[in-house]
Amino acid sequence: MIRLDLRERARAHRPTVVVGGALREAAIATWHGRMTNEYQSSFVFDALAGQLAASATFAEHAVEARGFAAEERRHGVLCGAVVEALGGVAVTTVDDAPDFPAHAEVDPEEAIIRNVMSIGCLSETVAVSLIGAEREQMPEGALKTLLTDIWADEIGHARFGWRLVSARVPRLGPDAVRRTNAYLRASLRHLERHELAHLPDRASFGEGAEDLGLCSGRDARTLFYATVERVILPRLAALGLAAGWAWQTRHAQRAAA
Repeated sequence: MIRLDLRERARAHRPTVVVGGALREAAIATWHGRMTNEYQSSFVFDALAGQLAASATFAEHAVEARGFAAEERRHGVLCGAVVEALGGVAVTTVDDAPDFPAHAEVDPEEAIIRNVMSIGCLSETVAVSLIGAEREQMPEGALKTLLTDIWADEIGHARFGWRLVSARVPRLGPDAVRRTNAYLRASLRHLERHELAHLPDRASFGEGAEDLGLCSGRDARTLFYATVERVILPRLAALGLAAGWAWQTRHAQRAAA
């Protein structure tokens, strides 16, 4: 873990925000969490870029992934700017060496497909959905502009994942498809646990909360499941993966392929 101090960079982007009372503290906590998560994501994309660069098949995409890492760092700064504008402190701790799976038990191309699918097709697609819903509820102004900027980048990250996976999954042999299906079960299980841990099961923060990007946790959970079931699973199934089976059996200790 390293101490991350974004105060100086964040203050250069501070939006004008006027809020008081309990909403202020909730908003600081929410945007501080976003700041940490966004910056943390940069290390994941850096690790993915290294994996891509080491592959003859995917090396051309490494520069794009490193660009995504830079965007995630910028997102962290922008979220830190909101923290500072609300009266908080844009300082946190992050893990600069995330547990990035190498998938050494399969060939490098299959390993990359797994990670790109998990990052781009799962996590980033959910991020696009949740952030998009938040910005739709916000009035026009500095915060909505800032969140829209982040949202636009996340759309690019998700499209990158779908583009690579759509081009490569149909080329996998039967054994590789079977292994990818099994991995998809684990990846969906992890995605669900991660998202629910960050989406509190509460109805609302109260009047005016949406203006600050404070959405209903229950609504966000509903949107998460809708995104998985109506967007992610059908697209993966169209590529020949057993996405419905993977989702239905994600909590099973053992499941027949």
